[in-house]
Amino acid sequence: MTVINTSKDPAALTLTIEAEFDAEVERVWQIWEDPRQLERWWGPPTWPATFYSHDFVPGGKAGYYMTGPEGEKAGGWWKFTVIQAPTRLEFEDGFADEEGKPQDEMGATRAIVSLEDLGGRTRMTIVSFFESAEQLEQMVAMGMEEGMREAAGQIDAIIAEPART
Repeated sequence: MTVINTSKDPAALTLTIEAEFDAEVERVWQIWEDPRQLERWWGPPTWPATFYSHDFVPGGKAGYYMTGPEGEKAGGWWKFTVIQAPTRLEFEDGFADEEGKPQDEMGATRAIVSLEDLGGRTRMTIVSFFESAEQLEQMVAMGMEEGMREAAGQIDAIIAEPART
């Protein structure tokens, strides 16, 4: 399994996922910048993602939906705030309606992704920051922590393929 640690810190309003991969940092970075690779792992296996937009530049936005086992769809959006290839990515993350419009009921989170070179291996750390303890608990109750573990568990198969140029 690629995930080596998950931790929830209610005082800091964070959820952290750490995973390690047998690949160079540049290869792991590709799973974020290429929407076709991203949609192969973003979301747990039973809720695969489809990215219909992915403007991977600071200030750019991504739109996607995940499709559940019964065909139900859950929309989401990202707004990229920092992109420092190939080691750091920051984005705002929230839910969207059927037309891709942000929904405010659940609020938004902020994610910081860092990729660290471990001498030919890569450690990926994703820290999600929440607006409140209630939001953190609600997202964990919805399965965010387990979903992220399952999603990250799909990355090994993708990075084992030849890098796209």
